[in-house]
Amino acid sequence: MYQREFNQLLKSNIPKALFMYGDDEYLIDYYIDFYIKKLDAKESMLRLYYDDYDFAQAKNFLAQTSLFGGTNLLLIKGDKKIPKNELSTLVELANRDSNNYFIFAFDGDAKGAKAIQSSFSEKTGGVWVRFFEPNMRDALSLLKQKADEISLDIDNYALSHLVLMMNNNLSLCVNELDKLAILESKITTKDIDRLVYSTAPMAVETLLIDMFNKKQIIPTISKLLELGEDEFSLLRALEFFINQIFLFHTYIKLNGRVNSAEILGYKLPKHIEEQKASLAIKITTPTLMRLHEELLKGEIEIKKAPAIQREALIYGLFIRIQQIL
Repeated sequence: MYQREFNQLLKSNIPKALFMYGDDEYLIDYYIDFYIKKLDAKESMLRLYYDDYDFAQAKNFLAQTSLFGGTNLLLIKGDKKIPKNELSTLVELANRDSNNYFIFAFDGDAKGAKAIQSSFSEKTGGVWVRFFEPNMRDALSLLKQKADEISLDIDNYALSHLVLMMNNNLSLCVNELDKLAILESKITTKDIDRLVYSTAPMAVETLLIDMFNKKQIIPTISKLLELGEDEFSLLRALEFFINQIFLFHTYIKLNGRVNSAEILGYKLPKHIEEQKASLAIKITTPTLMRLHEELLKGEIEIKKAPAIQREALIYGLFIRIQQIL
């Protein structure tokens, strides 16, 4: 089903087994948070992200009786398909006990997701939802709801301006609303122009995330160069981003958890912290070493090259980095 049907369903009951996938990470995280809050499961849930998934652990969690009569919420988030027989068992366990719930947030492609949908059919006691990038009306509805939650006085015109400025990225929009709420006054388009970061750095961040997720990057690089970004700024951004992923990867490997304040010295917004952690978890140490070697070689080439050749070299560097990933 799609988001509108899912919203109608939530008005009457909360599905015991839920499979979510699609193009908007914010919406998936939004409904995960909805489940956690509605079920008061923050302290009693089990989170298994990416390579942390272990069928025996997930099965045992749902098979046990909650010690304090609370909710057993199993959250699995990853980009790999889970064997059908394992999914069937987890869905069955979720439906067997009134205190059990199971969410599978899939970060893979639509083709892989379609193969999973049958395990979450109405017949099995499950529900699947596919999310698309929201249109302006849906984006405004979600952001207005967020603004009301944090008592932020902002009208739809200003919200529309923010959505356009953030290139329809709801996660970034929500983050900016939290910042703007500090002003404790009515927010106008002038406030947004004055206080919200320009689109170029955000587009660079999007470019780098798309690169790691094996998405199309050439049009974004072209757009950034047209907007005034030069080859050296893109190179610095690439080096900074890969260094951050390396730090996240090393910290998670040593500690088994993520804490951006300890990794970077400052706390990232939750959704950005989780996003970088998910990228760091998926990459291997040998791959990171190859990335650093390619970066060093590319940096020397670009710095030594005449200005007329640098644009072609930065395209080539990004393409080679993506091929290594």
